[in-house]
Amino acid sequence: MINENIRKARKEKGISQEELAIKLNVVRQTVSKWEKGLSVPDADVLIQIADLLEVSVNELLDIKTQNDTVENIAAELAHLNEQLALKNQEKALFMQAEKKRGLILLLSFISMLTAMNVKNEIISIALTGGCMLAASIILYRNLALLTKITTEDMKIGTLKVTTLFNITVLIFAVIIAILSETSFIKLSESSGQWLALTVTCIIILFVGYISPKLPFTRHTGLRLPWTVQDEETWHIAHKMIGCISLPLVLLYLAASCTINNFEAITLAVILLWIGIPGLISFVFWWKKFHSKH
Repeated sequence: MINENIRKARKEKGISQEELAIKLNVVRQTVSKWEKGLSVPDADVLIQIADLLEVSVNELLDIKTQNDTVENIAAELAHLNEQLALKNQEKALFMQAEKKRGLILLLSFISMLTAMNVKNEIISIALTGGCMLAASIILYRNLALLTKITTEDMKIGTLKVTTLFNITVLIFAVIIAILSETSFIKLSESSGQWLALTVTCIIILFVGYISPKLPFTRHTGLRLPWTVQDEETWHIAHKMIGCISLPLVLLYLAASCTINNFEAITLAVILLWIGIPGLISFVFWWKKFHSKH
């Protein structure tokens, strides 16, 4: 790259950035920007740099052909400027996305600390739910940035619907928890189990419906170490979730009506719901990347 070539030629000549800047009638920061790849010199200035460092313009541009006319140099620099602009834009988007990820992680960490340390149940539920809700809203507002899907509206739409569903379930859970703690509503053990059963079934059915439509992303879906590494493995796992969700809900309902151990049944269904797609996708991923070794 031109920035590395300028820096290398300058050091080989034994000239400092400040000395080169003085000879070119520019400030040292301008030379520093060239060498960091933040900007490129104009064609006339590049010719001066080549003369001062006793190298050819082609060497600085890292090209083989003989095109050292001002017009050709200007065209090459214009091309480099376009590449530099795209690179800087990608870097800016990456930094912006990292800030959003950091904020989401911070809110998640605060919600965890709140749940562990705040003794008042109502305050703990409100603060924890508020942090998680804020994190979900930030995710919703920045889905295109965080997933880098900007042109496929269908996929963005799927992610938005999924995130909105998550927000709705979170709000519902927080409201029920607060109302229960304040004794505004009183749930018996039986009614509480049926409420949990209903919510769990709705979640499983919704996820089963939406999973086959989810795009390959590290933010929403079955984020296992192998599913986030390979897009084909990702889609296999989520298609499997779509296939087993309805049968598992029917099994869940039947078992809940006949077996008197709601917690064990719920745990078993959740483990099957995650475990079956996880195991099948892992076997596929392992065969795909390790069977030939």
